[in-house]
Amino acid sequence: MKRSVVVRLLAAGATAATAAAIGLTLQVPQAAAAVGGVTGYATQNGGTTGGAGGQTVQASTGTAIHAALCNRASSSTPIIIQVSGTINHGNTAKVSGSSCNTADGVIELKEISNVTIIGVGSGAIFDQLGIHIRDSSNIIIQNVTIRNVKKSGSPTSNGGDAIGMESTVRRVWVDHVTLEASGGESEGYDGLFDMKNDVEYVTLSYSILRNSGRGGLIGSSETDTGSGYITFHHNLYTNIDSRTPLLRGGIAHIYNNHYVSLNESGINSRAGARAKVENNYFKNSKDVLGTFYTDAAGYWQASGNILDNVTWSSPSSDTNPAGPSMPSNTTVSIPYSYSLDAASCVPSVVAATAGANKGLQVSNGSCTPVSPTAGPSASPTRTAGPSPSVSPTRSPSTSPTASPNPPSGTNLSLASGAGADGSSKADGTSYGNVRDGSLSTYWSPTGATGDISVKWGSNVTVGRAVIREPSGTSGSIGSWQLINYNTGAVLASGSGAGTITFTATSLSKITFRINSSSGAPKVAEFETYAS
Repeated sequence: MKRSVVVRLLAAGATAATAAAIGLTLQVPQAAAAVGGVTGYATQNGGTTGGAGGQTVQASTGTAIHAALCNRASSSTPIIIQVSGTINHGNTAKVSGSSCNTADGVIELKEISNVTIIGVGSGAIFDQLGIHIRDSSNIIIQNVTIRNVKKSGSPTSNGGDAIGMESTVRRVWVDHVTLEASGGESEGYDGLFDMKNDVEYVTLSYSILRNSGRGGLIGSSETDTGSGYITFHHNLYTNIDSRTPLLRGGIAHIYNNHYVSLNESGINSRAGARAKVENNYFKNSKDVLGTFYTDAAGYWQASGNILDNVTWSSPSSDTNPAGPSMPSNTTVSIPYSYSLDAASCVPSVVAATAGANKGLQVSNGSCTPVSPTAGPSASPTRTAGPSPSVSPTRSPSTSPTASPNPPSGTNLSLASGAGADGSSKADGTSYGNVRDGSLSTYWSPTGATGDISVKWGSNVTVGRAVIREPSGTSGSIGSWQLINYNTGAVLASGSGAGTITFTATSLSKITFRINSSSGAPKVAEFETYAS
């Protein structure tokens, strides 16, 4: 961060205070669970349902939130926690139990799954207290305000992040929240919405991020490039210095957001990141898209955006602005359906829907705010209605062909320079076991689902894959997807191990995603072939 936002808060203070006061007096229905339907990348890899189907409990203190987590039968037992009132350091203490791992001074969602936290009543405010998600999955946070979380000064919480995710986090939907600070790093604040060290399948929707030096990031350094598949839509970023967001590696989909007063830079794609940036409205801002403060290039596909009083820096060794015309320098395929509002109506529709205590309204896909249907969504995808300007798009998938016979040709997984990685791995297993030519060694996830990938230092052409289970075992792998990690496109989908044929594709990393299984799924070999 180059400078603080604190001097600009004086001008913005009266407006922000009025908006905050109005927000706290609006009434929100006593929702039983997240409503409106999850969208974006959080619909992928099995979808995000949070605590749907679980017990509903009420909490008005941070300690009560922790107690609700700790009183579950297990760390994965679904639960919906309805929050009201102000959560702060004075009422947030560590609670112990076999189904939780909590801490003082922060709402800790650690080593757990299947949780919804939703604000109800006249509002839920996390005051100077952040939410930390670590080694967890299937989490929904909705209709809350998180403000003034500090990493220095007093009191401190969550490393200064309003919402922070790190270390093998999957399937998180953050919706209709307000995240705000009262300055930049020199005043003790850090990011509003940060993801690092292997975070995937996240959606931030219908939210407000304001008055901060840093909006948020994906990846904590130029070498932390393992996070991705993040969607940002219908959010308002206002009076932010930079990082709206900062992307290091991975894929992001950024559409229908309203950006106002981005003071130094905006969407900062670097270190190989790829961003699809469409139908956003940028106003009174500088360097809204590009690669900034580094020579590690990132990429973008931009279309349909409106630039209203946007200025641009000159290119240099560590500055590559996309403007003034923002031409694309890559393509990004999106694997889920979505409807685009026209960029011209984004300011009005976002103003009516984004943030906590807005009645959880969403756009109908035709620039009109509508109230969602109450109750948990049975489907991970919300149908928003037809778009007047663009039809929903979906990456094609190809039906697999199972065969016990190996394809001919060279197994590219065994080529010099190939490697493997993935999501969690069970004790005694290794990513490298899927490309060692042996059916007696294998990789297995820690749970019933997970990702295993084969990767190369440069692009190769792959048109067929073979998934082999260990000797003496078969049938544990259920539904799966084969994914082009570079773009997020689904190459094929099906169930069970065997040979998978798909349209030959140039890529540098391919992922086999297990979405369901019976017992503990095991992959002994992940073979890849040109055809």
